[in-house]
Amino acid sequence: MTHFKDLVFSGMQPTHTLHLGNYLGAMVNWVRMQDTHECMYCVVDMHAITVAQDPKALRGNIREVTAAYIACGIDPKRSILFNQSQVPQHAELAWIFNCIARMGWLNRMTQFKEKAGKDRENASVGLFAYPALMAADILVYRATHVPVGEDQKQHLELTRDIAQKFNNDFAEEIAAGGHGEAFFPLPEPMIQGPATRVMSLRDGSKKMSKSDPSDYSRINLTDTSDTIAQKVRKAKTDPEPLPTETAGLAARPEADNLVGIYAALSGVEREAVLAEFGGANFSTFKGALVDLAVDRLAPITDEMRRLTADPGHIDAILAEGAEKASAMAEVTMKAVKEIVGFVAR
Repeated sequence: MTHFKDLVFSGMQPTHTLHLGNYLGAMVNWVRMQDTHECMYCVVDMHAITVAQDPKALRGNIREVTAAYIACGIDPKRSILFNQSQVPQHAELAWIFNCIARMGWLNRMTQFKEKAGKDRENASVGLFAYPALMAADILVYRATHVPVGEDQKQHLELTRDIAQKFNNDFAEEIAAGGHGEAFFPLPEPMIQGPATRVMSLRDGSKKMSKSDPSDYSRINLTDTSDTIAQKVRKAKTDPEPLPTETAGLAARPEADNLVGIYAALSGVEREAVLAEFGGANFSTFKGALVDLAVDRLAPITDEMRRLTADPGHIDAILAEGAEKASAMAEVTMKAVKEIVGFVAR
């Protein structure tokens, strides 16, 4: 069995501002992983253009998301932080994977169906082939672990299928090149942060999302303290007081969501939150949640503001990260080109 060195890879698209769901669902865990793994964190701007983008807005969003990564605790000296488009090997490997992946595999991807909607014929080829690029993002570094949410698990399974098919299709060349029994690892999913599904503040049945037309559905990492307070106080609830046990949250999605957010921000279990606030009305609980959310998020917002005021500094961090990432990716691509027959050994 080929042994692969543990390496974590993950990324987010630079579309709109990151929000509380991104922070609790992913970023908190990404920051922790820096203590236990080698980590690469990417701003996946090539994925962003699978739907139309305004170039000026995209440039700003790339910097803003980078600032959010750093403000949340991603340290460019400990982790490799870069934007995808600056490492051309991602696109290079993605084309090879487009020729490995099967149409039937991509046709089964539920995210394409959701994003394309009824107008599939008008969707870009990039939106359809997006999972092959995601596989390349991960495997160009031969990453072994990927923090994923529920909505990306299917894509990671496809990444494993592509890696396995490549390893099988080119087994003879892989062995001849001295790469052991397999060239690509089958990356393992890692459960993301303390609240894997933060829901909309306006509808507890829907995930908090950047694309929701209502800004009151989410808390953005750029929101001021006053805006956070206003959004929490306006969050949808029901007329009953908070239950004293978690079983009482079962049929109350909005209450369950707010309790889950409080628990994740304070680093405790839902049971501990209900032990303190069970029986209280929502106005009391929301006041405590406002104080907690502002306490946790205001320093991140302030640091993002400081960082985005110096775009040259952010660009320099991304350029340095891209240089490191590209050197790693080129080692993989040199071997891949030999394996598939593009160049002589």
